[in-house]
Amino acid sequence: MNLELLNHVSAFIWQEADMLDHGDFDAWLNLWTEKGTYIIPIDPNETDFENTLNYAYDDHHMRQLRVQRLIGGESISTSPRARTVRALSRFRVLGEEDGVVTVRCAQNLREFRKDVLKHYTADITFQLKREGDCFKIQRKLIQLINSTDTLAGIGYIL
Repeated sequence: MNLELLNHVSAFIWQEADMLDHGDFDAWLNLWTEKGTYIIPIDPNETDFENTLNYAYDDHHMRQLRVQRLIGGESISTSPRARTVRALSRFRVLGEEDGVVTVRCAQNLREFRKDVLKHYTADITFQLKREGDCFKIQRKLIQLINSTDTLAGIGYIL
């Protein structure tokens, strides 16, 4: 096990979570490669995300639109803005190939909005492309453990 790599990718992923929890969306958008994909599938067993229905399948343009909706105040599901705290754990480097590190971790997210506290748990798999001493997100796959259940409107980025 390469502990230095594990520490490096864990710190990067924690930084991404902190940006999302504190609404630093411009910095978050800059963490991505141009062709990066943000995916939240409905079917927990699905692997062909391009050809199936997902809660989210965002490319660069769709990530920008999602952020604009969050900060623009025009979407009822984002007003008032939810306060979130993410706890990420159980980091595991699954492999590295051609400068792309694949990492899986667990996320427990708490959301507080309109006097209601909600909880979402997911396995998240990142593909992180090395860029010098840093990483860029090539793919973020969020597999909610209750993805087949009826989900209320989520007015933030998981």
